[in-house]
Amino acid sequence: MYREWAPDPAIAERVACLWASVATSPTTSLVVPDGCVDLIWGPGGLHVAGPDTGPMPVRLSPGDRYAGVRFRPGAVGEVFGVPLDALRDQRVPLSDLGRLPGLTVGETAAGAAISRRTVRGSLVDGVTTAGTVTAETLQEALAVRLRATPGPDPAASAIAGALRSGRSAGEVAWELGLSERQLHRRCLRAFGYGPKVLQRVVRFQRALRLARRGLTLAEVALASGYADQSHMANEVRRLAGVPMGRLVSRP
Repeated sequence: MYREWAPDPAIAERVACLWASVATSPTTSLVVPDGCVDLIWGPGGLHVAGPDTGPMPVRLSPGDRYAGVRFRPGAVGEVFGVPLDALRDQRVPLSDLGRLPGLTVGETAAGAAISRRTVRGSLVDGVTTAGTVTAETLQEALAVRLRATPGPDPAASAIAGALRSGRSAGEVAWELGLSERQLHRRCLRAFGYGPKVLQRVVRFQRALRLARRGLTLAEVALASGYADQSHMANEVRRLAGVPMGRLVSRP
């Protein structure tokens, strides 16, 4: 069972959603690239799921519980104290990232949030929380950290939007008054990978949204900026590991 809901308005510019899930049977959940980074509390403790460039299967056992906070693409900033490309395609225990004032569970701010809000076995929108930590407690601890660290690149949203429209990296750099090298560096800092990978990810996500609305695959390919349906099929397999039809049919 999976649920997600809107974050507090105070952090909504940086955070896409809060989410929680509980596995009711043995299964493998497929995480596909979406440009996001998540802070997750699960069976292994608190960890960061970095920006993905390919499919990430997650094996779940009955009773496994997770709670998470999902950042908007390009909105992480310096929250985790390391370059975002160092987290690319990684699942990293938060404790491995060093001391992060206001965020590390057990420190004053995060510990206080958890002790205030945690009730063992409580429910978040109908989903049992992960152990004794809820997505709401993660949100409270994260809000402290966000106030204490520099924000994201203000051009990140414009970069993603321009690349989503199908413009080349060179065209986007020129429109934003940057060199291609500067654009590459800013993409690495904001998204964890360069503009070409970012373009592939945002185009794939657009195609997935359109396919789920019921458009034919040919219509999806055209509307998403692929050369043709075959081009889209190859890209989807590279990014997700399965055909578009499998992704659309997932609950």
